[in-house]
Amino acid sequence: MEKIKLSEVFSINADELFNAWMNSKKHSDFTGGKAIIQSKVGGKFTAWDGYISGKTLELKPYSKIIQAWRTTEFPNYAPDSKLEILFDELKTGTRLTLIHSNIPEGQGKNYEKGWIEFYFEPMKLYFSKK
Repeated sequence: MEKIKLSEVFSINADELFNAWMNSKKHSDFTGGKAIIQSKVGGKFTAWDGYISGKTLELKPYSKIIQAWRTTEFPNYAPDSKLEILFDELKTGTRLTLIHSNIPEGQGKNYEKGWIEFYFEPMKLYFSKK
């Protein structure tokens, strides 16, 4: 299994960033792909028009989200990966640290690229307009 860790600073506060991640409409808006999110522990979610799916395992408002996460590219026999999202409020915004572990062998580089291209870059653009 593979693991990736990425970090990016966004120019909004932690509660706005956390709430946007866990809100179906805002998540859809900042990624450009439809998201349906049950914003509670045990709640299911899909993103990118069903390409991503999973379940929220832990929510610590404005500081941490832990999710069981998979895509349609995971082999059927593969367990869910674990996605941990940490929010650290700074003077000039919020550092989002994403730790994605238990990724099926050979898929880590693609997901690392995907997090940057389909999440971090559009999020920076979306939140810069706020």
